[in-house]
Amino acid sequence: MRFLNLLFIFFISFFALPSAGAAAPVGSINVAAASDLTFALKEIAAGFEKDNGVKVRLSFGSTGMLAKQIESGAPFDVFFAADLRYIDGLKKALVVMPDSVTLYAEGRIVLAVREASSTGITGLKDLLKPGVKRIAIANPAHAPYGRAAMEALKKEGLWEKVRDKLVYGENIRQTLQFIETGNAEAGIIALSVAGVPGIKYTEIDSRLHNPIDQAAGVVAASKEKESAEAFIKYVKGPAGRLILKKYGFVLPRK
Repeated sequence: MRFLNLLFIFFISFFALPSAGAAAPVGSINVAAASDLTFALKEIAAGFEKDNGVKVRLSFGSTGMLAKQIESGAPFDVFFAADLRYIDGLKKALVVMPDSVTLYAEGRIVLAVREASSTGITGLKDLLKPGVKRIAIANPAHAPYGRAAMEALKKEGLWEKVRDKLVYGENIRQTLQFIETGNAEAGIIALSVAGVPGIKYTEIDSRLHNPIDQAAGVVAASKEKESAEAFIKYVKGPAGRLILKKYGFVLPRK
């Protein structure tokens, strides 16, 4: 009986071992990312996991809020910001590794409404129409796309005229939800999240706002720096660039 028990344990242990040809996961990384990347980065992460065996845990939010969390010691390995300035601030504070910082995309904003909308909104000046009671934008205080929306409205001389109509999303995904649910008749959101069922949009001239330069960097306190750097490289590589372009991002030359 003792012999049979030992033999059973041997077989269980043997078959529990990974096969020589299997690509066993080598770890995981925690990624903080701006909400405009919600769709694109999920798709990119799936490819990275398949190709590299590294699990990617994604956390989305406004760039400003995520930057504060990282500065306060939140356990992220890499940060994909929608604004280079936040990354630069963390770099100067040595919270992000200076030599890891890189541009990965430039964002675009659009004027969005529900497909069922009868307000006839096709341009920013249409926001003055009486039928438009609420206009959604991300909070300019900590969301780069909200700041770009504010700049565009000011450039068109509309900011003060529509200010009382504005409702603020904590991030660009919540701003989109305000439009989807009818809590706002229109909104200014990222092109990268606008291509969802039930929403139609018009692109806003990029000359109406400062460039939305988006950058990434490895968090200095990360214990998975190698995998974090590999993920940034993957996002900027052929597979990542193809997906970013698909969601409307403008790609950096390098």
